[in-house]
Amino acid sequence: MAEKIRVGVLFGGQSGEHEVSLVSAQAVLENLDPSKYEITPIGIHKDGRWVAGTGAMPALVGAADPLKLPGGAQDASDTDAGTIASSETALEASGLAEGSSSSVLGAIDVVFPVLHGPMGEDGTIQGLMELAGVAYVGCGVLASAVGMD
Repeated sequence: MAEKIRVGVLFGGQSGEHEVSLVSAQAVLENLDPSKYEITPIGIHKDGRWVAGTGAMPALVGAADPLKLPGGAQDASDTDAGTIASSETALEASGLAEGSSSSVLGAIDVVFPVLHGPMGEDGTIQGLMELAGVAYVGCGVLASAVGMD
């Protein structure tokens, strides 16, 4: 049997469309075939902190504005999310910066970005993936930037 493709589903973000991203990412996470893919949820809080692991979605949903989520917020008190970055920059969190404490992006084969709005669909995250040398799904930097203009 072939090895599973390691997919990092990236969601949340710092835009006003944070909650929309959570709903979209939940649909992606529910529909990726676990027999084919090793899935790593990677969330970005509104303040820029990155979290990864099975508790990433509950952590972000618990911190989200419940009025912007269908069905309200879930309790995120018992999560299995590891904080990737608190005072770290996105470059440190991704493992790009020299001496960074985390390399989540290095442990996956492809990123499936499910970020909406600025800093998600505008080429910003695509540029970060390019710098990291990590394959990603969707448009490249230029197409994303032009599409947001």
